Amino acid sequence: MAPFLSSFPRRVVVFNPTGRYAAAQVAAMREAGTNLVAGIALGRGGEAADGLPLHDDVRELPEPADAAVIYTPPEGVLDAVRAAAGIPLLVVAAEYVPVHDALRAAQAARAAGSWMVGPNTLGLCMPGEGLLGSIAPSFCSPGPVAVLCRSGTLTLTMARLLTAAGIGQRLVAHIGGDTICGRNPHEWLEALSADPRVGAVLYCGEIGGDKEYALAEAIPHCSKPVVAMLVGRHAPPGRRMGHAGALAGAERETAAAKLDALASGGARTARDPEAAITILRELCR
Repeated sequence: MAPFLSSFPRRVVVFNPTGRYAAAQVAAMREAGTNLVAGIALGRGGEAADGLPLHDDVRELPEPADAAVIYTPPEGVLDAVRAAAGIPLLVVAAEYVPVHDALRAAQAARAAGSWMVGPNTLGLCMPGEGLLGSIAPSFCSPGPVAVLCRSGTLTLTMARLLTAAGIGQRLVAHIGGDTICGRNPHEWLEALSADPRVGAVLYCGEIGGDKEYALAEAIPHCSKPVVAMLVGRHAPPGRRMGHAGALAGAERETAAAKLDALASGGARTARDPEAAITILRELCR
């Protein structure tokens, strides 16, 4: 099971917390109850940002962190992940990370035993426990459904719709919208299968890539029911829809082909959010 599922991180460090976007997320994470202990900002060690003590290097922390939220620009992600490798959970916010850098970062995190979320992620929220990133806690509510999404917009939409429908969430995670993810959907499913507090898993995918095929193979081995919804059924082939990962270049990358594979694997498929909510309401009775 992923380390954050057994115990929400208690010592969280933020890389590059001084930018305007990062500073806003620092405030949101604090408001959600996340214990932020330090920031990493090269050249500003010894200073403070909004009460957060700053260090030049993660090795200067007085105690080890158990999660890091990384707000470095795309070109700095690889160095930041290498520096943070070994921290159990890494959340990498930046979009447009160079593909080879993203590959190397994912490899470095995996080799060090870190669970990397992203790049190009809003992070994750565990309702009632804490927030790592920028998913609005007010959209979420505690409950048994684990929500995994490739799209940031869909992450927020589904959390809010589920909450409005009275269906709470164990976890809401934007696993990353780029072609390369630190952990792929089937790995998330394997981790969630071992969590006794998860009653069902909602996977929201999209066109592009082939990660859903490994997910389909993992579903029969999952102890939880899986509901799958994919957006982009009407997207024209070869056109990127919103971000780097959402581009169908071959038939197997289309929403229809991937939904068929997921259904064959045992997922209950939904054409739209309303249908997904109907299925989950039935499963969570």
